[in-house]
Amino acid sequence: MISYPKEKINVLLLENVHQDAFQLFQKDGFNVRLLPQALGEDELSKEIENIHVLGIRSKTNLTAPVLAKAKRLMTVGCFCIGTNQVDLAEAEKKGIPVFNAPYSNTRSVAELVIAEVVMLARRVPDHIRNTHAGIWNKISKNCFEVRGKTLGIVGYGHIGSQVSVLAEAMGLKVVYYDTQTVLPLGNATPLNSYEELLSASDFVTFHVPELPETTNLYGPKEIKATKKGAYIINLSRGKVVDLEALAEAIKSGHIAGAGVDVFPQEPESNSDPFITPLQNLQNVILTPHIGGSTEEAQKNIGTEVASKLLKFVNNGSTTFAVNFPHLELNPIPQGMYRILNVHKNQPGFLKDINSMVSEIGANISSQHLGTSAEIGYLSMVINMSVGDELKERIERHPGSLKTRILY
Repeated sequence: MISYPKEKINVLLLENVHQDAFQLFQKDGFNVRLLPQALGEDELSKEIENIHVLGIRSKTNLTAPVLAKAKRLMTVGCFCIGTNQVDLAEAEKKGIPVFNAPYSNTRSVAELVIAEVVMLARRVPDHIRNTHAGIWNKISKNCFEVRGKTLGIVGYGHIGSQVSVLAEAMGLKVVYYDTQTVLPLGNATPLNSYEELLSASDFVTFHVPELPETTNLYGPKEIKATKKGAYIINLSRGKVVDLEALAEAIKSGHIAGAGVDVFPQEPESNSDPFITPLQNLQNVILTPHIGGSTEEAQKNIGTEVASKLLKFVNNGSTTFAVNFPHLELNPIPQGMYRILNVHKNQPGFLKDINSMVSEIGANISSQHLGTSAEIGYLSMVINMSVGDELKERIERHPGSLKTRILY
């Protein structure tokens, strides 16, 4: 049980986080609100002043100026795979662990990739458009089976490897390139270079995070290196593919088609307009960032992230945090307190804390410390009779950033 009354802990869930997440917090006694939309920086800066737990998806940006207003914020949950919408380094410095759901929508994205491979190979986007317009154009020219073709996967992580398994079941030959050494699943073949993958693949699908080095990962130079008549699929991050360059390559016929689900700039809401250079091009599938938008995926994400947040608030465990030292903590023994402290990672801090324990004549039941380059995260289980005094002493230490007590 936490020391601060649960009904006074304010939880804010934005962007239509799944109802299951809301219910988990509500059932545990927290004061929780669920809003359908993202909040802009100014509005979020006002809201966050009194928020203890924040849940967001991909459209809410948690910047350093917003975090500066977050005086009560204990933790953040990204109810999605990515965390690039959060200033992770600033959150770490403020003692705020950030959690996400790196696996929960893997299957949903992978299935859509395979569906787009088949639809592009059969030129289904053009057939759909023509038939809706009353044009009967039954042809087989430039329509292919996917069996025996080569699928190149850029980024062989959780989603890329799942795509690999499904693709092999469809009879595709799978090759992949990753900056890390990753063991293949099935008969997938790792290639030595990105360029080799582009020249060998009939289909190229991207599954990489948004990083400075992945911005415009696929642009004019890479298009030139791509096998003529290949298809490009991007369900990863919007800045990975140079869409203007891709549009020109489709118009010229060098690229035979594309499936794109993510864009450099995306509308804030469903009522806002959307423009991309890929609109109205032949054999192009455009979808509104729905790769992980299935009932199953959103339910799994809601449960996974909410459970991680609740475990941290109730227990102090930070396992699976993306920006924080990992501690997996046991339940607190009867009659004991758990003191949790985030401090600057500097020499002598733990020595000072243990001296405080000695001075008040206390005995430590258990002690765990995890560190990163910036911070240390300390858990101490101590007798209830001295817990409050020790917490106050730790809080006064010049290296201490944040302290709370559980019982």
